[in-house]
Amino acid sequence: MKAVLLSEFGGAEVLRIGEAERPVPGNGQVLVEVAATSVNRPDIVQREGKYPPPKGDSELLGLEVVGTIWELGPGVDHWSVGDRVMGLVGGGGYAEYAVAYADHLMRIPDSLSFEEAACICEAYITAYLNVFMLGGLEDGDSVLLHGGGGGVNTAAVQLCRALTPAAKVLVTASPGKLEQVAALGADLVINYRSQDFAEEVRRVTDRRGVRVILDHIGAAYLASNMKSLAVGGRLVIIGVTGGIKAELNLALMMVKRQQVIGSVLRSRPVPEKAAIVAAFSHRVLPLLAERKVVPLIHKVYRLDEVAQAHRDMEASAHFGKIVLSVV
Repeated sequence: MKAVLLSEFGGAEVLRIGEAERPVPGNGQVLVEVAATSVNRPDIVQREGKYPPPKGDSELLGLEVVGTIWELGPGVDHWSVGDRVMGLVGGGGYAEYAVAYADHLMRIPDSLSFEEAACICEAYITAYLNVFMLGGLEDGDSVLLHGGGGGVNTAAVQLCRALTPAAKVLVTASPGKLEQVAALGADLVINYRSQDFAEEVRRVTDRRGVRVILDHIGAAYLASNMKSLAVGGRLVIIGVTGGIKAELNLALMMVKRQQVIGSVLRSRPVPEKAAIVAAFSHRVLPLLAERKVVPLIHKVYRLDEVAQAHRDMEASAHFGKIVLSVV
């Protein structure tokens, strides 16, 4: 099969199109003929040699797949060959065929194209898991989302507006994306390059802070995040692009009954991922099917344009999802 291969670890120039052995579905798995996938930040880190796939998963890049079921593995009786599906994979999405666990798949609503479906699994499930399942955001709460125009952040804004319409949604963004984020539904967009987001948060919340923070920066934002967090609030950290070590005032955290939660999706056990997908399917998939939430595509690239797609991701020039068309 055709697939994106790495000549070595490094920059986008190491990506090339080549031939790889077509995988065989094991127990509880299916083989998907891939129509589209997407570029995610972990793909960049894996390409650089800093994020190996979980044991047993494909060494190929790609954390989600969209397409049709080509073959059923042993023990799979709730899918049929030819079904249109989208789902999470531990690796292997950048290829013509990929193996996925049957319980990590969702049926693509008729109202969605393959390219739109390619935006959903990694970004929208990550946003739902961390803001709602772990963060516990409820209607009327306030939330701070870091990430401007990235896929997870834009998905989080959309889900907050759809699931908790009375929530106050605060977002940090770069100067070039302030208007786009505001148009997406944020109540306040903070220019993180010229404004102190902790001060802005305290100002608009009458110094109470927010109930939930979704952060992918890590160490560099920890102190300001804790200042921004309300009594009983939850800080959910899903990335560490700003470092992995920082000091934390544990006494103040205890007094304010705050929680700091670390979260990843890729390396979770198979049954745990299945439960997350099921919860997402129940609460969010109907909104997507009815187009009350519309996947946000920045640009669709052909698979052989993967290097440029990675460069766009690295330049943070995108707003929404970068999609790779495999067919």
